[in-house]
Amino acid sequence: MRAAIILAAGQGTRMKSVLPKVMHRLAGRPMIRHLLAACEGVFDRVVVVVGPGMESLEKAVAPHATVVQAERLGTGHAARMAAPLLEGFSGDVAVLYGDNPLIAPDTLRRLVEARQEADLALLAMRPADPGKYGRVVQGASGQVERIVEWADATEEERAIPICNAGVVCAEAGRLFRWLAALRNENRQGEFYLTDVVALAHGEGLSVRAVEAPEAELRGINSRAELAAAEAEIQQRLRQAAMEGGATLVAPETVHLSWDTRLAPDVVVEPHVVFAPGVSVETGATLRAFSHLEDCVVRAGAVIGPYARLRPGTEVGEEAHVGNFVELKATTLGRGAKANHLSYIGDATVGARANIGAGTITCNYDGIHKHRTVIGEGAFIGSDTALVAPVRVGARALVAAGSVVTEEVPDDAFAIARGRQVNKPGRGFRGKGK
Repeated sequence: MRAAIILAAGQGTRMKSVLPKVMHRLAGRPMIRHLLAACEGVFDRVVVVVGPGMESLEKAVAPHATVVQAERLGTGHAARMAAPLLEGFSGDVAVLYGDNPLIAPDTLRRLVEARQEADLALLAMRPADPGKYGRVVQGASGQVERIVEWADATEEERAIPICNAGVVCAEAGRLFRWLAALRNENRQGEFYLTDVVALAHGEGLSVRAVEAPEAELRGINSRAELAAAEAEIQQRLRQAAMEGGATLVAPETVHLSWDTRLAPDVVVEPHVVFAPGVSVETGATLRAFSHLEDCVVRAGAVIGPYARLRPGTEVGEEAHVGNFVELKATTLGRGAKANHLSYIGDATVGARANIGAGTITCNYDGIHKHRTVIGEGAFIGSDTALVAPVRVGARALVAAGSVVTEEVPDDAFAIARGRQVNKPGRGFRGKGK
């Protein structure tokens, strides 16, 4: 059995935000959820340590157990807060940080495997700029003797290139015994989790460092670091999409979400944004500057350029959604077309129907949303307003410029506009001469 304790009580003051630090989003979901996803494939139980008043965080990590660190007295103290929730647990326990969201499951597996060969295992890295990371002090045999925080390190120790990533793993009984023995005799006056390394070494136990890339292990403490992490996760997502058979014409311009699903032979042109919840089937083309959120694009459909698909939308096979067209909570049937400058909301559009330029569904009356149904093969003329709730029948034709407020039967031709009246001689004759 294996358990993980995730420390997430930090306020993230450098973020200058009312949100708990680990609730800031990466690729469309809170960073804590990225770490939880990695942990769920490796650990049997997860406990998250939160701060006071972090109800939104507690909700975000559900159904995993949470415990509140009422006083922020350091990382060792935070890890100690989880002890009652793991009382009687027999197995290994790893302690991780919620603001290290990019750790890969394989790295966590290497950590727990290393623990089988040592009494304590930890993650370490060799960052390009060691900055103020704690340093990993090793003996001649390569065994880790202690972690020294930058604030407490000598100049010689600060020159050590191997830096602590903060993650440790040990047998539960030993770990909680070491946590209980921590002292806060340091410049910060805090209980450091890293001091368990010196306690283990002092007992003559083996401590092993497992190195991983800085891109996985660096923490996020500022908006700039959040942006750097976003760039890293976008690179991973783009690479995975292309390895899966999707074409990204200009990968560096495409923004993906953590759950974006692109089937083989999907083509994504530059500057397309995928918010969470998007699935695109094989052979679809997403043209430049389109924005998609919580929607499905079926095989062979063409979206954009400059299209917006909002939540609840499904675009059918071979359907076309053109420039400056917005769909919301709409099903566009197979082969249907809405090619120009239209808003279709809360609607069902049948197969092969054509939506003319400038068409809108008037779906909101100020209190309630209403639905529009357009039958198969119907033709909606340009600049038509469909005042919902309303139905246009199969193969019906609606004249351009109509305001449709009543049902149009199947195969009917509807004209719903004022009669044109011409007034001879009342134009601009002579004006400006």
